[in-house]
Amino acid sequence: MPSSARGRVRRIPDRARYDRETVYAILDEAPICHVAFVVDSQPFVIPTLHGRLGDELVLHGAKASRMLKHAAAGFPISVAATLVDGIVLARSVFHHSMNYRSVVLFGTGRLVDDVAGKLEALKAISDHLAPGRWEDARLPNAKELAATSVIAMKIEEATAKIRAGGPNDDAEDYALPVWAGVLPLRMVAGPLEADPKRHTDEPVPVYLAALETGS
Repeated sequence: MPSSARGRVRRIPDRARYDRETVYAILDEAPICHVAFVVDSQPFVIPTLHGRLGDELVLHGAKASRMLKHAAAGFPISVAATLVDGIVLARSVFHHSMNYRSVVLFGTGRLVDDVAGKLEALKAISDHLAPGRWEDARLPNAKELAATSVIAMKIEEATAKIRAGGPNDDAEDYALPVWAGVLPLRMVAGPLEADPKRHTDEPVPVYLAALETGS
């Protein structure tokens, strides 16, 4: 994706990727993102849920959200998302690292205020959490939609950075009697926990069972 100096990776640039396929794959897999913005010279970073519609990132929240008000006004924002794939254990502490896939996005937001557009964006966020849930659960009513702000950010520039593989020790350290390698990490869904308040006998939807078993 087009990238100016602000989006170019300077530290270990061979780990950088700028193509949409890589960037969007990481963004779509990451469960949350972090949105960075500046108000009155004060920087803020807010974790939030997200979705993607083509080349736009969609965010939502309460109308009082400072982050969403800032984005809706057309000010620039930056968004980051990271997936951790493993802890890299080297023979020296200096060379310990992590295997990861990360993205940083740059763009400006716009307020989505028509009902059809808001519903489309909210569906994208819902599908990002659990594909199929939008068709199963009650949809937002007029009051809930009115209380919710939706922002779409055109992804103007994006950078992915990826580390994979084992440790890179100094040549002399390979003689040390220290175990080295990678501790793989992955996010795994646990057993579903039914809401005990009501309808505990409702069958588990197929799309949730698939997430639970990791299939």
